[in-house]
Amino acid sequence: MERRKSKCVYAGSVPIGGGAPVTVQSMLNVPSNQIGENAAQALELERAGCEIIRVAVPDMDAVRLVSVLKETVGVPIVADIHFDYRLALESAAAGVDKIRINPGNIGGEDKVQAVAKACREKKLPIRIGVNSGSLEKEILAKYGAPTAEALVESALYHASLLNRFDFDDIVLSMKSSSVPMMYEAYRLAAEKTEYPLHLGVTEAGTQWNGLIKSSAGIGGLLLSGVGDTVRVSLTDTPVKEVKAGLDLLRAVGCRSGGVQIVSCPSCGRTRIDLISLARRVEELLRDCQKNITVAIMGCVVNGPGEAREADIGICGGDQCGVIIKKGQVIRRAPEDRLLEEFMKEIEKL
Repeated sequence: MERRKSKCVYAGSVPIGGGAPVTVQSMLNVPSNQIGENAAQALELERAGCEIIRVAVPDMDAVRLVSVLKETVGVPIVADIHFDYRLALESAAAGVDKIRINPGNIGGEDKVQAVAKACREKKLPIRIGVNSGSLEKEILAKYGAPTAEALVESALYHASLLNRFDFDDIVLSMKSSSVPMMYEAYRLAAEKTEYPLHLGVTEAGTQWNGLIKSSAGIGGLLLSGVGDTVRVSLTDTPVKEVKAGLDLLRAVGCRSGGVQIVSCPSCGRTRIDLISLARRVEELLRDCQKNITVAIMGCVVNGPGEAREADIGICGGDQCGVIIKKGQVIRRAPEDRLLEEFMKEIEKL
């Protein structure tokens, strides 16, 4: 796919935009006063593949998290700031790699100017985070309600405010819990500006609903070439956000590596417990980094063809299955030994 052209900014050593690979973000959800627990969760996120970690900085005591996290993990740390511009200044001084603000809620222009100055001196990008619940009264009055156009106007206004203070290393996000609204907002912004875009559906919900909404909104935008970094927001553990984000990037062709599983939904022709088998294979290969496609098919109608296209696959029979490797049947096994034999062959790849 042809990706939208965008400006490149750096969070630490990680590029965002400018044709760089789309990155996966998440946010710590441990109370900010639990320093050790935050550090442990950040390390867990890094091990899961998270490439940028955001942390809430609600008060001055929380600023000390920045230096602890910088000592704990090697990925960039983003300070999430609301209401008090001094928290952004202190976070910048503490060594954070990026600042996330909504300029509309940190005070007057002099305070925005102070943040812009500190970030310019430290060479830190600023993400302007606008969402449907944070629009200015004037913009709400103009549009009558949160709309995609209102989100874009707010984001571009705040970008122009930073520009006024000689700051242009900006990332934009225009999130909404409404998938159609966020999709349209990002589409409009992609036409109006070359700033890199941070994609996300805000307050997307628990794992099930959040995955569906994020796949529709984020996935649709990525398939159209729009988006430079993503966060799949889930009311769940942040590690699940990271795994979902990585899987989403693989699904739309923005990321290679790792196991791609192809499995059929099963039907009346299936004579093995295909659903349980597919779940077990997915679980066992969750952390496998081999760049392979695995097919798990239930019968001879579509199975042999799909398995032939995969690096390795199973085609089910009558309480048994055949294992197909690079298009060739290499062995047959009864259902109770099929998984064991299949995993042995995957280990050989």
